[in-house]
Amino acid sequence: MELTQKQEEAIRDKSRYKVLNWGRRSGKTTEFGYEALGTALSVNEAKITYYAQTFDDARTIAWDIFLQIFGPAVSKKNDSRLEITVKNIHGGYSKVSLKGWESVVTADKGRGSENDLLMCDEVAFCRGFLEKWDTVLEPTLLTTRGRAVFGSTPNGFNDFYTLHNTAQSDPEWYYSHATSYDNPANDIEWLDKKKSSMPEDRFAQEYMADFRKMEGLVYKEFSRNLHIFGDEELKRLEGETCEYIAGVDFGFTNPFACIAVKKDKRGVYWVVNEDYETGKTDAQIAEIVAARNFTKVYPDPENPGAIKELVNRQVNCCEVIKGDGSITSGVSKIRELLKQRRLKVHKSCINLIWEFETYHYPKKKAIGNEPEKPVKENDHALDALRYLILMDANIQEIKQYDTWIRKISYENKPQTNPAI
Repeated sequence: MELTQKQEEAIRDKSRYKVLNWGRRSGKTTEFGYEALGTALSVNEAKITYYAQTFDDARTIAWDIFLQIFGPAVSKKNDSRLEITVKNIHGGYSKVSLKGWESVVTADKGRGSENDLLMCDEVAFCRGFLEKWDTVLEPTLLTTRGRAVFGSTPNGFNDFYTLHNTAQSDPEWYYSHATSYDNPANDIEWLDKKKSSMPEDRFAQEYMADFRKMEGLVYKEFSRNLHIFGDEELKRLEGETCEYIAGVDFGFTNPFACIAVKKDKRGVYWVVNEDYETGKTDAQIAEIVAARNFTKVYPDPENPGAIKELVNRQVNCCEVIKGDGSITSGVSKIRELLKQRRLKVHKSCINLIWEFETYHYPKKKAIGNEPEKPVKENDHALDALRYLILMDANIQEIKQYDTWIRKISYENKPQTNPAI
């Protein structure tokens, strides 16, 4: 298999951490395969793990490429588990495993194991990557002093953008940028046509590996620098008098989401925790929510049975009104809070952060008006937050209106003359 110049440069580099910011069809998976083969042959009893977005992606995208690269070096393979055993130069055997990122983010799979090489593909599309990297995967390199390779095409300014910045500022890291034009096997004429026909931002991100805001984002105002807070501020909130409220979006096959918020005296909404799980019954969800001891909970009104479970456990459920315009109104309220920097999200709320950075409107049509409703995906945590923000903001507006009416009524009330 003939390598591109970018692939050769990356494979030859011996840095402990590598970041490959490469456009579409620029050869990331092939580079990963050669990284795996080199370590499997040279390190005795090496343990190597490759992560795709999903296990199915690992099977359909990477498995055949790895087998082709490994060729006769394969001593044994397991097609169902996606595992390759290789006899190394020391006479022992090394093992290469291909896995899906979803096993890490949903079940912390990989925790407690050891790796000589970790390879993470399409990092920009892996939910909560840095949080799980820090707590689950990176510690598996500690005793082996192993290496890691991160590769992706950009997808907005998320965790992969952070890695991109780290790799360029830390001399111990290796950084590589490759566009789709850097792979001679790609059709250059086709790329030129796409460049002239696609929106500029989309082409720049997908094929030129340039970081751009995701097209059609609902919450373009959301910024990691402005709206994410850490443990120091979380600790400070513990000493303040705050209202402790939550929004709940029910689900079983789809994830249920409970977004916990501390609202301070200045009217700032601090998202301090999220519950985000699939496979939970209404009763189990109610137990989780009740254990949090919220002062008020705003649940999705379309599941009265689940609300009844909450009420049975003395959860103070507040009414949520849904209907035409409620999504648009809720989005507008959240955008307003983001602009005012009155909505903050703790760094541990990886699912809510992911949804903020991926929740989008349908692609623009050539004719007609802009769509008002976002695409119904990546929205469970945002729905829970929207119920809370929209209804709580409405309550505050009603209170302010009542106060204003009482003030006007008092000022216009006829004053009786004191008795003479």
